[in-house]
Amino acid sequence: MKTTKISLSLAVIMFAGALAFTSCKKKDKTAAQEPDSEQSSASDNALAENSSNDIVSMGSQVSENSGTLTTFRSNDATANNELMLAGSCATIAAGLTGTVVTSYTVDFGTVATCTGQDGRIRTGKLIYDFTGSPANARYRTPGFKMAVSSVNYVVDGNAISVTKTVTNTSPLSIATQTAYAIGYNLTWNISASLSIVKANNGGTITWACNRTKELLNSNDPNCYKGQFIAIDWKKAIIKLNGSASGTNNKGESYTAVATNLVRDFNCVPDLTRPHKHPFTSGTIDYTPGARALRHIDYGSGTVYPNAACDFNATVTINGQTYAITLP
Repeated sequence: MKTTKISLSLAVIMFAGALAFTSCKKKDKTAAQEPDSEQSSASDNALAENSSNDIVSMGSQVSENSGTLTTFRSNDATANNELMLAGSCATIAAGLTGTVVTSYTVDFGTVATCTGQDGRIRTGKLIYDFTGSPANARYRTPGFKMAVSSVNYVVDGNAISVTKTVTNTSPLSIATQTAYAIGYNLTWNISASLSIVKANNGGTITWACNRTKELLNSNDPNCYKGQFIAIDWKKAIIKLNGSASGTNNKGESYTAVATNLVRDFNCVPDLTRPHKHPFTSGTIDYTPGARALRHIDYGSGTVYPNAACDFNATVTINGQTYAITLP
């Protein structure tokens, strides 16, 4: 197999971060010899992936930390999961059933001035409803269920309507656990349906997924300390598996299958973007319409530092492999 280093304008990513390819140009080849390198539906899929992953991340934070949302706040210099500075641009209101918190509403306001630590500008509201969960359950609690909806939610000019459900599928036997896990990992099932009206009259995307999420280091007391202490997501290592499908802004359908995608939140390749954590291993098999399958490979290591902490990956189309750099 021949490997050619190019830069592609193609964005492909799962849950949580973006995979984008810059412009496609292969040296010493005529136009007739150029491989299939269609980009648009992959870019649309990546936009939906990023949007969905951010929404899950925010929901896990408000649940785990009783209404704090530090990673996405614009003025929390420490990014500590357990602390939140006052006066941030997003406000969080708890919904009560009696004395029990059964929902949180995250309000980014109506003016596009609320910039989070991930650099994205948000307006509108996200509503996290926990009424299907056991009383006082958290994201880490077996049986926890979170339903997500949106009201006029806009990210960087893209208007996003979302319906999402996250269910903790960990063993019920750990509900009273006071220490880290031994012999198993915490797990969740994630299903979502999004519709995105892209900025600058870029068209409309539809996207749906069904995934499993696993906290690979549930036995690490620096990350998970039992059911009565919040998960320290800065130390987390997660794995994603499952499928997604949708249509791009041209009406072309696509499918994407994620296999053992690992994101290590200890991996920070760019200190100017401390909340940008790329996948360190795993693959995506992505098929846009009737076009050839794209096999995206993030590497063979399972956990950083055994896996390289960088923005490098490869994509293979019709037997031709390209080295790519993740932004």
